[in-house]
Amino acid sequence: MESNISVRELKILEDAPKTKLRRTIDRVLSALPFVLAVDLILIYELLPNFKKYAANKIAYPVSNIYTVLLGAVAVALLIYFIVSLFSARAFEKLLFKAPLYCVIFLILGAYDFATLKTGILPLPYFPWVDRILMAIVEDRVILLDCIAHSLVLLFAGYFTGTIAGLATGIGAGWSPRVRYWVMPLMKLLGPIPSTTWISIILIIASSLFGGSVFMIALGVWYPVAMSAFNGVSNVDRSNFEVARTFGVKNVGLVFKVAIPAAMPSIFNGLTQGMSIACTALMVAEMLGVESGLGWYINWQRGWAEFAKMYAAVIIICLTFTAVNLVLTFIKKRALRWQA
Repeated sequence: MESNISVRELKILEDAPKTKLRRTIDRVLSALPFVLAVDLILIYELLPNFKKYAANKIAYPVSNIYTVLLGAVAVALLIYFIVSLFSARAFEKLLFKAPLYCVIFLILGAYDFATLKTGILPLPYFPWVDRILMAIVEDRVILLDCIAHSLVLLFAGYFTGTIAGLATGIGAGWSPRVRYWVMPLMKLLGPIPSTTWISIILIIASSLFGGSVFMIALGVWYPVAMSAFNGVSNVDRSNFEVARTFGVKNVGLVFKVAIPAAMPSIFNGLTQGMSIACTALMVAEMLGVESGLGWYINWQRGWAEFAKMYAAVIIICLTFTAVNLVLTFIKKRALRWQA
């Protein structure tokens, strides 16, 4: 026994320097995003701009918006790093995210160097980051209005398609009669992208808004219907037998047994439907709707305002990311019983 203890202790002593070195490396890696953020600020402020841009500051203005943004990110990373010194959980999260943050900062630095600092990527097609941020600030009122119009159109189509999809999928999954009539329609229309029908929709629709809502709803309908159908049809029949012993009738079986059991599958369809809705929204706005982020992109591209066009693309990414985060939060709350 003593021999075993001695061997174990010897092993610990041998591994101690390696463990200490590994901890030091991990601490350095966790601090690296903050260091790179500070380096980006120094490069942006101290490295001379491309001579053409520096010589004409009226035609090629440069602001401090990018510096302020990087400074805020650097402060947040510094606070995060300090917290990680006292929290193992925060340290693990920061260490896991550090390589991703570093790559993002390196890409931003390389892009800034290739545009503003050297002019390798020329204007107007490749505006530097600060120029894009300036476009967001300058057109913030129009962009906010476009975001509002896009969200109204998105959710009008999404909820319409979701309601139709749930009714179709649950009905087909529960009733053989409904399945007989609905499944051929789903197999026929489902695999075809909703944007394929845009020419017909624009002719038949009484308004551009109504036609766009229908196109988005059509794209959402199929994945929601299929996920609801698969979820309901795959519910274990023993669950229904147990519910019947407690006096639950046919309609109650649908709402108290089938739908709750099918919720994981249904939420997968809702998530997929949101992705399709976002794509259909952009197509609808670029082709006909007179407001929204897609319309704004088309408008600015027509005037060769590429900085404003890229600004709208960034806003679209942030907006759709926020929408998907909300949907994911709702999904986790609704399915917390699975944990």
